[in-house]
Amino acid sequence: MSDGHDKGQAPATRLVKGGRRPEWTGAVVNPPVWRASTHLYASEAERKAALGKDRDGQFYYGRRGAPTQWALAEALTEIEPGAHGTMLYPSGVAAIAGALFAVLRPGDELLVSDNSYEPTRDMARGLLARMGITHRFFDPLDLDTYREMFHEQTKAVWLESPGSLTMEVCDVPALAAIARDNVAVTLIDNTWPTPIGFTALEHGCDIAVMSLSKHVGGHSDLMMGSASAGEHWYRRLRQTSHQLGQVVSPDDAALALRGLRTMGIRLERSTQSALQIAKWLKSRPEVAQVLCPMLPGDSGHKLWRRDFTGGCGLFSIVIRGEDRAASARLVDNLELFGIGYSWGGYESLALPFDPSGIRDTMRWPPQGVDDGLRSGVRLSIGLEDPDDLIADLEQGLTAMGSP
Repeated sequence: MSDGHDKGQAPATRLVKGGRRPEWTGAVVNPPVWRASTHLYASEAERKAALGKDRDGQFYYGRRGAPTQWALAEALTEIEPGAHGTMLYPSGVAAIAGALFAVLRPGDELLVSDNSYEPTRDMARGLLARMGITHRFFDPLDLDTYREMFHEQTKAVWLESPGSLTMEVCDVPALAAIARDNVAVTLIDNTWPTPIGFTALEHGCDIAVMSLSKHVGGHSDLMMGSASAGEHWYRRLRQTSHQLGQVVSPDDAALALRGLRTMGIRLERSTQSALQIAKWLKSRPEVAQVLCPMLPGDSGHKLWRRDFTGGCGLFSIVIRGEDRAASARLVDNLELFGIGYSWGGYESLALPFDPSGIRDTMRWPPQGVDDGLRSGVRLSIGLEDPDDLIADLEQGLTAMGSP
C-alpha cells in the first residue's frame, strides 16, 4: 500500500509517521476507530462499479477493513523495507497459517527449521499434513545438509531466528539464497527482532510474519498477527486472507497502532536491561548456560552482529544439574516476574521449558552443556528497573537450591 520506507527516513521516524494519512486522521493525530460491518454506497451504480475491484484502502465491506486497520497495515509496511503491503490477522498463529496457505498446495513439501515456534511445528504435523502438504524439519545451522534436502516438491522454507526457546541465530541470507536457487519461497517468523532489529525481506526472505501481540502491542492487551511481502506474495496473502475471511477488530488495530509508536524506545530499554541481566546470570553458579545472541561469547553473536541492528528482552537460561523441578522452583520463587505465555509486553515474565520433546534434528542440551536432563527458563525482560529484576532473580536462584 505504501512506499514510505524509501523516503530515506530513519526507522524511529517511520514508527511515528507511518499510516497517518490526512484522509484517515482528519484534524486529529491518530486515525479514529472505524467500527463498521456495512459500508454504504451513494448509488447502485457506485456499488456495481466497486465489484471485482479489490484494491487496498477501498471501502467495500467490513471484512476488508476500514481506515483504522488500513493505517496499521500501512505503518507496518513502511517499517519493512522491500514490502509492498501487509496483511493483518487475529493472532500470530493465524498469520502463520495465512502465510503458509498462500504459498502451499496439496503435494508440496515445506522445510521447517527445527527450532521453530511450537504451534508452527504443530501446524506442519497437523493441519498442513491433513491438506496433503508434507514437511521435514532441518537444522538451520547445518547448511550442507539443508542444501541437499531440496527436491521438486519442496516449495517453501520456514525460518525463525533467533530460534524459539533456544535462541540459535542462523545465516538467514544463506538459507534464503539456497531456497531461491531451488525455486522455493522463504518465510520467516520475525517477531523477536521486528523489522527494526532485522530487515527480513532485505536479507532474502519473501514473507515476514510477526505476532503483533508481542512488541507491537507492547501492553499485553491484544491478539494480532501480520505478514508483509513484496507485491507478488502480498497479492497472494491478500487473496488467501479474504477467502479465509480473516479480519481484525478496529479497536485492536487502534491499540496496535498506539503500541507501534513507542515500540522503538521500548525495544531499546528492554534490550539494554536484558543484556545487563544476561551478563549477571552468566556469573551465577546455578546457571549452566545463558542463551542470548546479543551477549558476546554466545554461539550466535557473530551472526547477530553481522545481520541485526537491534534485539529485544527475550532470552533463555539453562539450569545446572539434572533436577527436573529446579526451573519450576525458580519461577515459583520470583516476585517481579509473572508466569505466563507470550512476551514483549511492558512486564517481565518467566517460563520453564524443556525443548527435548520438540526437537527432531537439533541437539538439546545445547552445545557446551553436559548431557543429562537440563531444564531451561525463558525470560522476557520488561520495563522494570533491571537492578530490581536482578535482585529478584538472585533470591529466586537462592531459593531454587532448596527442594
